[in-house]
Parts: sequence; C-alpha cells; structure tokens
Amino acid sequence: MLEKLEGLADRYDELENQLASPNLYDDPERAAALTKEHRNLQPILKTYRAYQTACQDEQDAKELLEEAGGDADMHALAQETLVSSREQKEQLEQELKILLLPKDARDERSVIMEIRAGAGGEEAALFAASLYRMYTMYADTRGWKTERISESETELGGFREITFSIDGEGAFSRLKYESGVHRVQRVPETESQGRVHTSTVTVAVLPEVDDVELTIDPKDLKIDTYRSSGAGGQHINKTSSAIRITHLPTGMVVECQDERSQFKNRDKAMKVLRSRLFEIKQREQDDAIAAERRSQVGSGDRSERIRTYNFPENRVSEHRIKLTLYKLDNFLNGNLDEVLDALITTDQAEKLAKMEN
Repeated sequence: MLEKLEGLADRYDELENQLASPNLYDDPERAAALTKEHRNLQPILKTYRAYQTACQDEQDAKELLEEAGGDADMHALAQETLVSSREQKEQLEQELKILLLPKDARDERSVIMEIRAGAGGEEAALFAASLYRMYTMYADTRGWKTERISESETELGGFREITFSIDGEGAFSRLKYESGVHRVQRVPETESQGRVHTSTVTVAVLPEVDDVELTIDPKDLKIDTYRSSGAGGQHINKTSSAIRITHLPTGMVVECQDERSQFKNRDKAMKVLRSRLFEIKQREQDDAIAAERRSQVGSGDRSERIRTYNFPENRVSEHRIKLTLYKLDNFLNGNLDEVLDALITTDQAEKLAKMEN
C-alpha cells in the first residue's frame, strides 16, 4: 500500500506542475481531464500526508521514551504521545485502504430512476409518488437537477410508473443503493376500519450512458409517435409529440411524452433506452465473472425487499444492514444521508474484508 501511495504522491506532484503550465489550457479537454484527476487524488494525498505525520509522531515518541530515563513526567508524556499517534496512524491507515479501493467507473455519473407501483393498487401508486417526491427533494439538497421523462398518473395523484433523470456529479455513487423493492405499511385513506395495508414499489437506478459506450443500430429501432395524454392543455390534443421507441432485438419499449417537442422526447427516450441496454450488458458481464451485480450491498437483485416504511410507527427499516430509524417523516422529506452513509460504509467494509482475505 505504501508503495502505491508513493506512486500516487509522485503523480500528484507531476499533475500540479502540468496544471501550472499556461499552455495546458490551449487544450481544454486535456486540461479538464488533468484537473479531474488532480481533484480525485486530493483526498488520498491529504490523508497520506496526515498518515506520514502520525508515523513520524510515533517514532519521535519512541525516541523520547528511550531518553526519558527515570524522569516520570517525561516518560508519561512520551507514553501518552505514543498511544495517541498509534491510534491516529491506525485510523488513517484504515481510511487510506478505503480511499484506495477500486472505484466503480459509473460512480460519478448522473442517473435515470424508474419507480413503478407494485402490489397494492392505488395505495402503491400513491407511495410511488411519495418516493418520487423524496428523491427529488434529496437531489435538491445535493444541488442536483431533476427532470421528468415519462409518467403514468392515477386519478388520485399517484404514479403507476414514473421515469426521471437526476443530473449531478456522483449521483450514481449514492443512489445506486436504492435499487430494489420498497415496502410501505400504512392505513389507506379509503380504509374505513383502520387496518394497516402493505404495498410495494419497485425502484430501478440506472447510470446514464454516453453514445460512444453503447452502439445501437438504427435498424433495430421502431419509432412511433402519438398524442400525449394527461395534463398539458389543448396543445397535447393537436400534436403527436409523444415518442415510443421499441428495441426490436430485446422487445424493450421506452416512451416519453413530457416535452412538447417531438425531438426532445426522442432524445430523452433514447437516453433511457441506452441506460437500460447498458445495464443488461453490465449484468451479463457481472454474471459471467461471478461478480456482484453493481457495487451494491446485498445481492443487488431488484426483486429483493430492501426497505420497509412503516407509517403507524414512523419507522424506516433498512433490511440489508438491519438499521432502523424512527423518523420516517424526516426521511420522506429527502433526508436520506444517514441511511445512505451506513450502506456505503457497510459496502466498503465488505470490500476491504474480501481484499484482506
């Protein structure tokens, strides 16, 4: 590990020299790439330098102990410094191991999120709308931009399904843990006897994919236009601006009717199609090498129940890491970090354990 860190320190110094060159900015793409690499190395180098300081403090304390002789006060000070520096060194060493874990190349990407009502009818659709609100509020706290792509609404304001994008650096690194089945337990407004009903909603989180990463043959696409349905005034009854794209080899269908422009709807639909096809390709590669599907805690299977939202008890239960919080109202207002941080920490610990074994 220390050898690798020395190499990264040399690379960091090299990058600083290159970024100081005024000629670099004649090539904006190269400048952007070097700036990003430099930024990614900063937390590693900051921790490594603190680790080196702790190592030096430990060595100094050992020498002071040898020099203390019969001086009780000096001996006590040296012993205290030695214990403190060792604890700090061990903590920083653990942090460095985490920082050096192999990165998921998709972590820095924006995402496409798909929320679908499962078992529970209208109640599931209403909860799908609650989850959509939760994720958009969370995105706002991170400074990420959200944009609807398609939705199918119910009469009571729920969603049978809704697809939307969240644009922001590192969105996938945090939201990838949300893929799976979310279970809600609450008393529906239409329930006269006050019985708690259980419903489910499925969430899929897909990293956005660039055109260059996945080639789609135009001959494999069937593209239809149709008139939008839902809110939008008279315009939607006059213009066939909605787009339906069918990927013939897989039978996959993507629709987009959120924009008034047919071209914008087509672009959005293609973005979703690319992400879905890339996800299939990635899953096949993962299966082929018997790897975990994505960097996700648990099996990563979307059929896995990952979380329960219990309204009568104001409780959120994260089943993958056996974490329970009694602040459901706060959670549904977009305050997800406590659970997401715990999932990330568990994921990192499992990866470290595998590396050390």
